[in-house]
Amino acid sequence: MFEAVEELVAEHADLEKKLADPSVHADQGNARKLNKRYAELTPIVATYRSWKQTGDDVETAREFAADDPDFAAEVKDLEKQREDLTERLRLLLVPRDPSDDKDVILEIKAGAGGDESALFAGDLLRMYLRYAERVGWKTEIIDATESELGGYKDVQVAVKARGQLEPGQGVWARLKYEGGVHRVQRVPATESQGRIHTSAAGVLVTPEAEEVDVEINPNDLRIDVYRSSGPGGQSVNTTDSAVRITHLPTGVVASCQNEKSQLQNKEQALRILRSRLLAAAQEEAEREAADARRSQVRTVDRSEKIRTYNFPENRISDHRVGFKAYNLDQVLDGDLDAVIQACVDADSAAKLAAA
Repeated sequence: MFEAVEELVAEHADLEKKLADPSVHADQGNARKLNKRYAELTPIVATYRSWKQTGDDVETAREFAADDPDFAAEVKDLEKQREDLTERLRLLLVPRDPSDDKDVILEIKAGAGGDESALFAGDLLRMYLRYAERVGWKTEIIDATESELGGYKDVQVAVKARGQLEPGQGVWARLKYEGGVHRVQRVPATESQGRIHTSAAGVLVTPEAEEVDVEINPNDLRIDVYRSSGPGGQSVNTTDSAVRITHLPTGVVASCQNEKSQLQNKEQALRILRSRLLAAAQEEAEREAADARRSQVRTVDRSEKIRTYNFPENRISDHRVGFKAYNLDQVLDGDLDAVIQACVDADSAAKLAAA
């Protein structure tokens, strides 16, 4: 079992030698790539070594127990450690999403339900901002269209990690499960009869693409400018500062109107466009590959309702993995870890079964 890990141990040792060579760090791009791979392999190698050592310890303890029954309890303890390490190593060997370490652009759009849906979109935005604050991520609202009652018709947020993260703790690794339709059940502020209404908002999460990830030919872009609308400063409704960019080969569109200058809005729109094109390319590659190890969570149709937020019962339910909890108030205040972990666990279980 785990014979193939020896190859990873050898690769880890080779990376250690390369990173110790000062000349390697002259190429910062290559050094970052090597460091990233080294960080990925380190927990696997450490766990594998502990697993092997514990196996040797079990055999030794069994030999002693044959002569002295007092060692029987130690054998059981070591066997339990061995089982735990076996499971941990299996999980570490689950095929990883290559985008797990990427930052993301998160979009929230109001759906069916009018003003109530826009208010719910605002609640979701606050939930993600508070969650990012809890885990130490940086957030930046790129573009937003507010509703008259204070919610959002559409809002786009960049979420970025700070410093070096443990494998599986990147922004995309945690937030990729949030994409889909989120449904809310509650008595709206506009409801005078006290009746419970149901509305929805859509969430789209895409890994933020760097320029090296997606090559865009300027000749493939149509750039339109128009006047900004909605709340804002002096430039709103007075200058053609808003920008809409269309990628002609694919029809993908991105727009931004929040910044004061046309140039700033163009840069932000290009940033959104790159991420959308990267996401589209990855989805196409997944369809063509028909990889049996793909996560069951990731393959859920985005048109399906993935989660329900029931205010009268203070209940949150994730329909993909059967998660249910009665702490909705805490979740909306950013306590999302248990909800996300349920999706992570289901994803890992599906990949383990496929492997």
